[in-house]
Amino acid sequence: MNIAVQNVCFAYNSHPILQNVSLEVQKGQVVSIVGPNGAGKSTLLKCMARLLKPQGGTVYLNGKDIAGQKSRELAKAMGYVPQNIRDVFPFTVLETVLMGRKPHLTWDVGDEDFRVVTQVMKFLEIEELAERPLDQLSGGQKQKVFVARALAQQPEVFLFDEPTSNLDVRHQLEVFATIKQLAVTEGRTVIVVVHDLNLANRFSDTLVMLKQGAIYAAGKPEQVITEDNIREVYNVSVAIMESIYGNYVLPLEPLKESAG
Repeated sequence: MNIAVQNVCFAYNSHPILQNVSLEVQKGQVVSIVGPNGAGKSTLLKCMARLLKPQGGTVYLNGKDIAGQKSRELAKAMGYVPQNIRDVFPFTVLETVLMGRKPHLTWDVGDEDFRVVTQVMKFLEIEELAERPLDQLSGGQKQKVFVARALAQQPEVFLFDEPTSNLDVRHQLEVFATIKQLAVTEGRTVIVVVHDLNLANRFSDTLVMLKQGAIYAAGKPEQVITEDNIREVYNVSVAIMESIYGNYVLPLEPLKESAG
């Protein structure tokens, strides 16, 4: 299943956030959206998830405009993990992950739903938290719970907004390994907003770099993660170091505003 964005524009109170953004993500790909704070990364992801309505342009899922699709069918096809997680109600971890099965339920939770949820929680090593209320978890634990909820949903397209925020290095690698596995072994389509350029560089098939609401560069990681691009978009000086695991971004120093 592929997802495409065509000439999408969005503004908050007449302040432009996205300007004619177009991209297409094919089945089995991991595409990371990178860029500095305020570049429009999360807004773009929310437009793709139909959480925000673009003022212009269209988002297509398998060639169909998502604006005209039923919410239940869209939820079966697309899973979204937000950046900021709020504890509105004191649900347990198990209850929260089970919510991911909602698009598949006809009446009540069945054996298959529990099987999927148990498998996902074990995979992410949160099964021991099953009966814990969300408001008793650390930020990193909550993040893994909401990733688990998206996995339990079993969509064809995953949209992750900074899924490794609040996670330590080990769990960051685990989450991105999971994301890569979804694409490679299960053929899912994955779009990730991520701040860490090195994680994006290592685990992505394609990178999309935003600057002030527009695509500045897009392509293979080695084409996008360059010293020139990072200097122009992030206004910092970096060195690109080569290793057997791929290129590594070493930040050196911030540049004066006039340099950007």
